Amino acid sequence: MTEQRKPGRLGVGIVGAGRVGAVLGSALRAAGHAVVGASGISEESRERIATLLPGVPNLTVEEVVERAELVLLATPDDALAGLVSGLADLGAWQPGQLAVHTSGRYGVGVLDPARRAGAIPLALHPAMTFTGTSLDLARLEGCTFAVTAPAAALPIGQALVVEVGGEPVVVEEHARVLYHAALAHGSNHLVVLVAQAAQALEAAGVEAPGRVLAPLLGAALDGATRAADAREGVGPGAIAALTGPVSRGDVGTVRTHLEVLADLAARTGATDVPASYTELARGATRRALASHRIGDTAAQALLDALDGPPSAPTPEETP
Repeated sequence: MTEQRKPGRLGVGIVGAGRVGAVLGSALRAAGHAVVGASGISEESRERIATLLPGVPNLTVEEVVERAELVLLATPDDALAGLVSGLADLGAWQPGQLAVHTSGRYGVGVLDPARRAGAIPLALHPAMTFTGTSLDLARLEGCTFAVTAPAAALPIGQALVVEVGGEPVVVEEHARVLYHAALAHGSNHLVVLVAQAAQALEAAGVEAPGRVLAPLLGAALDGATRAADAREGVGPGAIAALTGPVSRGDVGTVRTHLEVLADLAARTGATDVPASYTELARGATRRALASHRIGDTAAQALLDALDGPPSAPTPEETP
């Protein structure tokens, strides 16, 4: 099946029909571009091509690059450099072709083998998680994309992002890894944090921990991100949305938290829970001090409690 293209539209090839590649290919197709081929080896990738890109042929990587004016490289980070250089060794890259990758970690330097062959390098990273289904298409609306490109190609990358409903944000080449580390720290570790909190709630007898956490964490996340946009929640001392015992300098509560979490770890083997609580509470203490939420004395008492073992039970508490 051959797609009919509107004037000014591109022939897009998808290398890696995973969760990201198939969805972005579908979004570009909806914007009027023609998807001329996609590569997918696994059964899941073949199903995504059939579902999200109906009628698009499943080709080899070399065939996709040969046919496409825009090659979308949606592969794992560790495979990207080898793929780009391997295609260059085969003479696959073409002058004037757009070589676009979706990795958060890399800028356009990883595309140098393609650039030397005359291709135009672009790095477009969507700051969202993907399910690899049509549900993601609606979520692209308003999604931020980090755009890194040579100055002459930057408007092309920004236009492509706008076409799929996203909002382009320019990230310089040298800052790309820091950008990606920030996203991974915020999103991936938030998932771990929620899982740890849910485990503790379950151990406390709460049958539906997710239902308990959802409104609390939703409000906390909304407040924290709003403060960040207002420049009140960034920087070494800013933590405007912080609530709870650390923000109040409530050392006694923090000590009891450490005790019960140590007991949870001993009973269940969840040693990561008290370790995470301790490290994040240290960070919260330092930021609360720097933003004058608490004073020096309270901060030192909190850090002492966090740095030492849980206090021994008093004689009255001993069985």
